[in-house]
Amino acid sequence: MERGYRASTGRRLPGDGPAVPLTSTADDVARLRQVLNLQDGPTIVAGHSYGGQIMTALGTDAPNVVGLVYIAAFGLDQGESLGALLSQGPTPPALEHLFADEQGFMWQPQDEFVQHFAADVDPARAKVLHAVQQPPAGSTFSEAMGVPAWKSLPSWYLVAMQDQAIPPDAQRMFASRMGATTIEVPASHLAMVSHPDEAAQLIKTAAETRTAVPAGRARR
Repeated sequence: MERGYRASTGRRLPGDGPAVPLTSTADDVARLRQVLNLQDGPTIVAGHSYGGQIMTALGTDAPNVVGLVYIAAFGLDQGESLGALLSQGPTPPALEHLFADEQGFMWQPQDEFVQHFAADVDPARAKVLHAVQQPPAGSTFSEAMGVPAWKSLPSWYLVAMQDQAIPPDAQRMFASRMGATTIEVPASHLAMVSHPDEAAQLIKTAAETRTAVPAGRARR
């Protein structure tokens, strides 16, 4: 049985998978495990943006997961953090004016979301997506990754070639070191919104490749 799960970087989008609390990576992984426990067969986990952080943090303990699909998503290695990675170069345009509220959750201005985060999405739709965003805790940017799940699970990666949130070269680096089957799409960070067919096909390809493999033998 095929199951999909998608989470965005602190911004819940209509049609996304089950909600995650976005209070810490540990809390978000715990919610993902709840979802995985409800599945009754081999499962493909797909994550967008910060969703990649969540599924990567599953580590080596994801019994029914047989593959990972990254959609313009973070794929950190052990010991890395989102903040350290993003500090290695100029701040991406889509993240330049993130601000924290009094509780330490990170928000994105509407103009920045429409012009950079969702650059190839219809502006009216992008404004709706911005309005329903949910903020991640700022602490998630400093949390170091443990043993990443992609070291023991086959992976697929969609590189968004016009991404202004996660630089395309960083995405290519993630995909290369995890040995992912990779496609590139001329899309903004919201590749699954502006290019849904390509994103869905990549997930379908992963599912068709892996769901016939018994869950107990999902590891490489």
